[in-house]
Amino acid sequence: MKRLDITSLIGISLLGIGALLLLQNLGLFRFAWDLIWGLAFAVGGVVFLLVYSRNREQWWALIPGFTLLGIGALVALDGILPGGTGNWGGALVLGAIGLAFCALYFTRRDFWWALIPAGALLTLALVVGASEFAHGDLSASLFFFGLAITFGLVYLLPTPEGRMDWALIPAAVLLLLALILLGAQTNLLGYIGPGLLLVAGLYLIFRTIRRR
Repeated sequence: MKRLDITSLIGISLLGIGALLLLQNLGLFRFAWDLIWGLAFAVGGVVFLLVYSRNREQWWALIPGFTLLGIGALVALDGILPGGTGNWGGALVLGAIGLAFCALYFTRRDFWWALIPAGALLTLALVVGASEFAHGDLSASLFFFGLAITFGLVYLLPTPEGRMDWALIPAAVLLLLALILLGAQTNLLGYIGPGLLLVAGLYLIFRTIRRR
C-alpha cells in the first residue's frame, strides 16, 4: 500500500466529514457529530491496519486498528440508535479487541499465545453484553466456560511448537469451576457430581480396553 493510497483515504474521509458537518448546519443531519467522531476513529483504525498490511512484522498495529474500529462503531451506533447501545456498547469494544488477537493468531501461527487474550476478551464481551440476563454465579459460570473453551482451543489448534498438552489442565479446572457455579445457581449440584464420576469411570474403562 503506497503512501498516496493512505493520503487518498484520509482525503476522502475529510470530504465525508465536511459533508456531514454541512448537513448538520443545514439542520438535515442532527446526529452528525456522533457519525463524525465514529468515522474519525474508524479511519484511525484503518490506517493502523494499513500499516500492518504493508509490513507484517508490525503485528502490534492490529490491536489499535481493531480497537479504534470498535470505538468508532460504538460512537456511531450510540448516535443512531434511539436508546443507545447499552451494555452491548462495552461488549462491542471488548469484542473488537478480542478479534484483533484472533487475527494475530490466524496470520501468525507462531503467536499461539494470542488465543488466550482473544478468548478472554471475547468471553468478557459476551458476559458484559448479557449482564442484564445473567447475574451473580450465572455470569461467573459463563465467564469460566468461555475461558475453558479458550484453553481447549489452545490445545486443539495447530501451532509450530506442536500440541499444547498443558492447556488441558487449566481447561479442566475452569470447566469444573463453571459447572460448580452453574450447579449452585440452578440446583444441579446433585446431578453434576454423579455425572462427573460416571464420565471419569467410563474414561478409565475405555483406557483399560484400549491398552489391551
